[in-house]
Amino acid sequence: MSEETTEQQSTDQDDAHAKAQEAEEKHERAKEKMEELEKNPPEKLEDWPDDEAKYETFGGGESNYDEHHEEALGEADVRHHEDGKVEVKGEEADNPDDYKGEPIPGGPTDPDAPAAPGEDKENDEAKASAEDSDD
Repeated sequence: MSEETTEQQSTDQDDAHAKAQEAEEKHERAKEKMEELEKNPPEKLEDWPDDEAKYETFGGGESNYDEHHEEALGEADVRHHEDGKVEVKGEEADNPDDYKGEPIPGGPTDPDAPAAPGEDKENDEAKASAEDSDD
């Protein structure tokens, strides 16, 4: 390699290093600005930052999202099938009810939910009890 090429590469590396350093400093300033805003958040949208700080997350501390919030969702390798079967890590579960959540209040599986418009919940319940008594 020629001396000129080596010198050019060295200059390019220095420029890249300087740009990375500058970006890191901008990021730190933005982070500090958001930490200050957490203490006394602006009431108007216009008062929020419009520089690098607007890309920083407000609040939350140092924890990652998946460390705390996703664990409430249950196991990640659970698959529910239309026929009611449940697979856990690729193997069929012995008791699919173990992987069923509570019904959403007011949702279609909530037994205490009022009938949706167009549904006749009383007739559906009467039919179900009549079928049970026939057995």
